[in-house]
Amino acid sequence: MDRPSRFLRRTATRRFRDRREAGRVLADALASYRAASGVLVLGLARGGVPVAWEVASAIGADFDVFLVRKLGVPHWPELAMGALASGGRVVMNDDVVASLHITDQQVRAVIDSETAELERREQAYRCGRPAIDPRGRVVILVDDGIATGASMLAAVRAVRSGGPQSVVVAVPVGPLSACRQLSAEADDVVCATMPAAFEAVGQVYADFHQVSDDEVRQLLATPTSGAPTD
Repeated sequence: MDRPSRFLRRTATRRFRDRREAGRVLADALASYRAASGVLVLGLARGGVPVAWEVASAIGADFDVFLVRKLGVPHWPELAMGALASGGRVVMNDDVVASLHITDQQVRAVIDSETAELERREQAYRCGRPAIDPRGRVVILVDDGIATGASMLAAVRAVRSGGPQSVVVAVPVGPLSACRQLSAEADDVVCATMPAAFEAVGQVYADFHQVSDDEVRQLLATPTSGAPTD
């Protein structure tokens, strides 16, 4: 199976109607995986799930959700000091922690809070169904875009610990700097567009509404063209 280009980059900034259209565009970039055996597409909850469903459906792969929670700075939760992924994997931004003088106790409090929320969502989304085992598989991690790359980096490391054959990062949009950072840990990184003036993931979407828990559950219950996962 031919591997995709490490960076699939458009010469001009691409815009998407919504996450579903972005997923179909991304699926074209991942055509080399179409109908290949053992491919598992994981959508980062919540925004990456609609994108990932379209990818999995188009390339005929198994599909599941993967949870990553941003670890927000105390009293400034919009700023990430790290990320927590399914399986308990934590990735910290040491520069942010040091520059803001965040204590170990503060870090632990945020991790404990986000762990509880991650576990709640795992139960809410899966309804008791176990996660698909990535061991020996080609795992494609999909999100609706990356900014700093912290959440995706946590996901890559968490999935890697599960013994997959390879890990591919696939996103519709992200800055070149973050994609380069991820390429040091993922086997491949595919990004449909990398705007020269990157500001935020939502800048390339006409519809960038917040994906709800109900949308995630609905997509998980909707069969793709992949093989049954039971």
